[in-house]
Amino acid sequence: MKIWASCIGLQNFFQALSFSVKYYSKHNHLQTIYLYSQIKPKKCHILDCSGNACRSTLPPGSILWWRFLSCKQETTKVSRKRKKNPSVITSELLYKDLLRSEQENWNEISASYESMTKRIKQKLEGLHNKYTFNLSSPRIRFGENVYFEENGCIFLSKADDVDEANANVLFSTEDIGFSDAHIQQIRISPDQRYMAASLKSENSEEATCVIMKLDHFPVMEKVIPNIFSFEWATSDVLFYTSQKNLKCQEVFMTTFTNERHTKLVYTEQDARFFVDIYCTKDRRFLTINSNSKTTSEVWLVDCSHPFKSPVLVQARTKGVIYHIEHRNDELYILTTYGEPAEYKLMKAPVASSGMENWQLFYALEEKTKLIDLEMFSNHCIMFLQHTGHLYLNVISFVSHSIQSIKLPTWACAFELESHPEHTTSTCYFQLSSPVHPPKCFAYSFKENNLIEQAEQEVPIIKNCHTTRLLAKSKDETLVPITVFHNINSKELHRKPLLVHVYGAYGIDLNMSFKEEKLMLIEEGWILAYCHVRGGGELGLSWHKDGCQHNKLKGLQDLKACIMLLHELGFSQPKYTALAAASAGGVLAGALCNTDPELIRAMVLQAPFLDVLNTMMKTHLPLTMEEQEEWGNPLADEKSMKYIKNYCPYQNIKPQHYPSVFITAYENDQRIPLTGVLKYVQKLRKAARDHASKTDRKGNWIPNIILDIEAKGSHCDSSWEDSLNEVARHLAFLNKELDKE
Repeated sequence: MKIWASCIGLQNFFQALSFSVKYYSKHNHLQTIYLYSQIKPKKCHILDCSGNACRSTLPPGSILWWRFLSCKQETTKVSRKRKKNPSVITSELLYKDLLRSEQENWNEISASYESMTKRIKQKLEGLHNKYTFNLSSPRIRFGENVYFEENGCIFLSKADDVDEANANVLFSTEDIGFSDAHIQQIRISPDQRYMAASLKSENSEEATCVIMKLDHFPVMEKVIPNIFSFEWATSDVLFYTSQKNLKCQEVFMTTFTNERHTKLVYTEQDARFFVDIYCTKDRRFLTINSNSKTTSEVWLVDCSHPFKSPVLVQARTKGVIYHIEHRNDELYILTTYGEPAEYKLMKAPVASSGMENWQLFYALEEKTKLIDLEMFSNHCIMFLQHTGHLYLNVISFVSHSIQSIKLPTWACAFELESHPEHTTSTCYFQLSSPVHPPKCFAYSFKENNLIEQAEQEVPIIKNCHTTRLLAKSKDETLVPITVFHNINSKELHRKPLLVHVYGAYGIDLNMSFKEEKLMLIEEGWILAYCHVRGGGELGLSWHKDGCQHNKLKGLQDLKACIMLLHELGFSQPKYTALAAASAGGVLAGALCNTDPELIRAMVLQAPFLDVLNTMMKTHLPLTMEEQEEWGNPLADEKSMKYIKNYCPYQNIKPQHYPSVFITAYENDQRIPLTGVLKYVQKLRKAARDHASKTDRKGNWIPNIILDIEAKGSHCDSSWEDSLNEVARHLAFLNKELDKE
C-alpha cells in the first residue's frame, strides 16, 4: 500500500517524495541517514520501478529532510540587487575569495591522505564486488511482461526469460541526449501502450519526465520538465506534479488521446504544504496528497472518470495526518487521528469518507514503529519495529486473523520488493543490517509462513556481534543504542568507536548494509547507532519529543549514549569519532560545543550548522515548511532564544575542539555553502584562540578540514565521487585516532 505522502514515510507505503534512486538507503556510508552518496556499480542505477526511489522511514506528513533549505532564491535576489547595492558585490567577492582559499587549503592537505585513501578505496571495491555481485535491478511485472533497468536503459522481457541479452530496449538515456542523467522512476500505463520515465542529473534538483509510446519501435511522445511525481490514471491520461524551487504545489493532467491537451487540476495555496500523487494499488483511484509536517489532506480522482473534478476525502484538520488506500469500495486510512497520536489503520465507505465515519481497523502497540505497510487483494502486511527488533504482521481480510512473526534478531533494516503485484500469493523482501548484506525472504499467504530464500549466495557474516543498549538521558528517558563489534575483538576499551546520530524530522538512522561498515568491523572498529529523540525509531511521539522546543533533548540523549558506551568499556574519548549528515549536523555540532571532551574527531557531510540565521531568512523557499521542525525565531522570541541556545554556529567559543572533516557541495541548494564556510572559519579561529591562551607543552590543535566538491549535490553523487568521499572520511578518522 504505497500511499504517497508529502514526504516519504514508511519505506514503501510512504516513500512518495523520495525522488532519487541515489538516496537509496542501501548505499549510505558515513552519513547516518538516507543520503545522496552511495557505493554501487558504475553500470547500473538501481531503479525502483514503482517510483519509490528511496526507501526511508520518515513519518508521512513530514517535510523531506533533503528538501531542506535552498539558496536558489537567495542567489536570484542577490543578482537583482547587484547594481543597486555595492555591498552585495563585496560580499560575493569575499565569498569567492573564501571559497578559493578553502579549495587551495584542501589541495595542500589532501596529499597527506592520498596513500591511505587509495588503500581504503581498493578494499571497499573488493567488498562491494564480493557482497553485491548477485543483486539485480528491481523488476516490475505486468502479466507476462517484465520491465527492468540496466546501464541507463529500460528493457522489456518475458517473465520466464528475464535477461538483458534477450530483452528489448525500450529506452536509453544516451540515445535521447541525457547521458549524464540517471533513470529515477518509471510508470507503465495500464494497457502498456505508454511508459513515463523521470530522469535526473547529479547536479540538479529537478527531474525531467519522458513519455514513450511503446509500439514496435518506441517513439518519444512528450518531454515534461521540472516534474516530481506522476501516475497514469488511464491508459492515455497522465497526472503529474511540477517542482519549482524545491516545492510541489500544482497538479496537472495531460492526455494522449486524439485531442491532446494539458490542464491544471489542483493548486495548493499554503506554502507549508507539499503535493504529490499516488495511484491506489487496485488502480481504482488516483490520490492527490497535500501534506505539511503535521497535517494532511487527500483528494480522490476516479480513474474511470479522470476528467471529473477531484473529491475531498476529509478536510485538513490541524495535527491529523492521513493517507488513503482502497479495497472493495472501502477506503483504508492510515492516520494519526484519535488517541494516542500514533498511526492507526482505519476504514470508511468511499461514499461517506469524512472523519466522523472512520472506524478503527488496526492499532499499533505502544512504542511500536510502523516501518512499512503494503496492501494486497486479500491481505495487509505490516513491517514493525519494537524494542529494536523487526516484526512482520500479516492481516487477513478473509479470515480477519492477524499473524505476528519476529524476524531474525540480526536484522536492522528491510526492503520490500519493488512494485509487488496486487494479487500475488507471496510477498518478497530483503533483510539487512549495517554489517550484514541483504538476504532475501518471502512470506507465503497460502502457507502462512516465512521462507528464507536459500538459493541466494550471500556470504554469512559470523564475526560480528550485535548489542542493543538503553542509555538513561538527563530526564530519565531511555534512549536505544545499537552496537556492532568484531566478536573476536579483545580490550574493546582500546578500539576505535564510530558513533552515528541524526535526530530530526522523525527519520530513523539508516541501518541497511554498507560495505564500509563491514570493513570497519573487520579492522576492529566499534560502530554505535544512537537512536535519539527527534528521530522516529519509537514512533511519532519520539519525533515530537525532540523537535522545536525539545531539540535539546536530542543533544542530551546523544551525550548520555556516548557516556554509557564509554562506561561499558566500548572505547574511550581519545578513540571516539562522531558521524552525521545534513540536519544531523545540528546535534553533532552542538555536542562539540557543549561536550567536546567526549570525542576526538567528527566527520560531517553537507551539514546544517547555522539554524538561527537560516530560519530567519523567510525568502528561502523551504524556511516556512521547516518552522514546524525548528520553530519560528522571527515571530516567537522564545524560539529565537531556544534556537540560539543550541545552534552549532552561534555557540562556537575558544575551547578544546575535536578534529573535524566536512564535505560540502558547491551546487547544494538545500544547505547553503556560505553557512558552512562561515562555520569552518569561526571554528578554526576559536581553536586557534584557545591554543594561544593555553601554554601547556605539546598543546594539541585540532585539524579542521573542509572539502568542497564541485560536482555532486545534497542529493546525488556519482559512484566515483561517492567512493572518494567515503575513503577520505575513513582516512581522516584513521589518522586522527592514530589507527594508521
